[in-house]
Amino acid sequence: MSAIPAAAEITLGLLAGGRGSRLGGVDKAWIERDGQPQVLRLARRFPGEVGAVLVSANRELARYADAGLQAVPDRLPPDSGPLAGIEALAAACRTPWLLTLPVDLFDTNDCLVRTLVSCRDADGAVAEDADGLQPLVALYRVEALRAALPAALAAGELAPRRLQQRLRMARVAFAGVRFGNLNTPADLAAVRIVLPPR
Repeated sequence: MSAIPAAAEITLGLLAGGRGSRLGGVDKAWIERDGQPQVLRLARRFPGEVGAVLVSANRELARYADAGLQAVPDRLPPDSGPLAGIEALAAACRTPWLLTLPVDLFDTNDCLVRTLVSCRDADGAVAEDADGLQPLVALYRVEALRAALPAALAAGELAPRRLQQRLRMARVAFAGVRFGNLNTPADLAAVRIVLPPR
């Protein structure tokens, strides 16, 4: 295996392009937890472990710019799902490695980046937590990702796990860890997040 990538060689790509339909259309990137929006909390989660930060987003792009974040809109047709965000991030990424995380992730453990980096196969690694495979929590070698995307799209394979099957990616287990997702009102209530009145 080649040398472990340095932080400057890894871009953190946050997937925030979803519609938030199970939360009535709320933009989950800006849900506040402990007074801090999700997107900012995750963007600042790995100091010294990643270099650039990109956000896959399709609305309120100026809001990201105001927060000092670079937002990248989807380039694929609507309803392409999270693969559209991965494709947009891959196109915009300027480092050899891309770490993707969904913006509605409840939490990660402190060793996420270094574990994925150290356990990667030739084309990257995908995380597995206590709930099973988490295909949106993944480290990609950007060159391989860009090469695999056209064939996956041509085959109509929009599920990220299908794309990952085309790549040589290690499946990395995080024993006893549950990343969780903030998808529904019940998820928010469980962690005492209250949405502001709309």
